[in-house]
Amino acid sequence: MAQGIILAGGFSSRTQNNKMRLSIDGKPLIIHTIEAMKPFVNKIYLITGHYDQDIRSIVHEDEKVHIVYNADYEKGMFSSVLCGVKNVTEDFFIIPGDIPFISASTYDALLKGSKPIRFPTYEGKEGHPLFISIKLKSRLLNEPVDSNLRKFRDEQDKENILVDDPNILKDIDTMIEYKTLLDERK
Repeated sequence: MAQGIILAGGFSSRTQNNKMRLSIDGKPLIIHTIEAMKPFVNKIYLITGHYDQDIRSIVHEDEKVHIVYNADYEKGMFSSVLCGVKNVTEDFFIIPGDIPFISASTYDALLKGSKPIRFPTYEGKEGHPLFISIKLKSRLLNEPVDSNLRKFRDEQDKENILVDDPNILKDIDTMIEYKTLLDERK
């Protein structure tokens, strides 16, 4: 098993409201992301920031889900990555909270890989989540806050895992992407 980090600390500036709250199939977006990851991890660190209290009102902590407030969320997404990585104690997944429908087969394929960093690819396009070995924790924590996961990933021994899951590419950054996702689910 592994642990998980879900990033939900941003401003949702392109949707102009808390996109983690957007309803899909009667549930908030962030709940779908948590539920997709939950069977493959023994702990999830949900990293909040700008909408901390709002997210806490819809996500309930339990033995698996722990909400962690990133006081540095204004410094960008990588600050939330670092905040989450400080908490993990074993291999872990990282995924933005706005990528809700990763298939079980994708999580399973990433767990079965062999390199210290693994990421899924669908039809030649790289997606989420990213799997990182705990052996890279200190190296990742030494990255500057203005770095990013792609840069870090590309400097490591990595494995590209081919998956049959278009959802690894489907994040919701705009209301148009949200409406497209809703139409696809009809």
